[in-house]
Amino acid sequence: MSKVAKFYKVSEERFVSDWIDNFKCSEEEAKLVYDEIKLPKRATTGSAGYDFYTPISINLKPNEQIKIPTGIRVNMKDDWVLCLFPRSGWGFKFRLQIDNTIGVIDSDYFYSSNEGHIFVKLTNDTKNNKEFVIEKGVGIIQGIFFPYGIVEDDDATTTRDGGFGSTNEVKNGNI
Repeated sequence: MSKVAKFYKVSEERFVSDWIDNFKCSEEEAKLVYDEIKLPKRATTGSAGYDFYTPISINLKPNEQIKIPTGIRVNMKDDWVLCLFPRSGWGFKFRLQIDNTIGVIDSDYFYSSNEGHIFVKLTNDTKNNKEFVIEKGVGIIQGIFFPYGIVEDDDATTTRDGGFGSTNEVKNGNI
């Protein structure tokens, strides 16, 4: 099995800023959450996915959503990508969805000015009126590494400096 990446926590300063921006809490509260962040891990030797753990308890009513700064960044080899998926059980039982369907974390995201901070936005898309409740420290999404290739006449030369939509110019919601 090939080792292609390593997970890290973003700096406390980066996390606190992002957390406060999303949850409107005090700096002290954000620092307490930062201290509780666990790096993603596989549950078993046969698992492909690395579980990302929630640093807070989550309670989502039907059709509610939450954006969570994970506090995690990943440094991976070139020609690899990390794809984020809902954990199978949460999707099956609750229709818990990642809002962009599949999160794609490119290898150059690690070097962005936001430290490559991975966020996840989840929606309880239940059709059965079920509330989604999960305790702090439980896996909420899973990340799987994949190799990728490029076309023979590829001419990409620019570098990224940001997150969502940063590899293309976005104006008025259009790419």
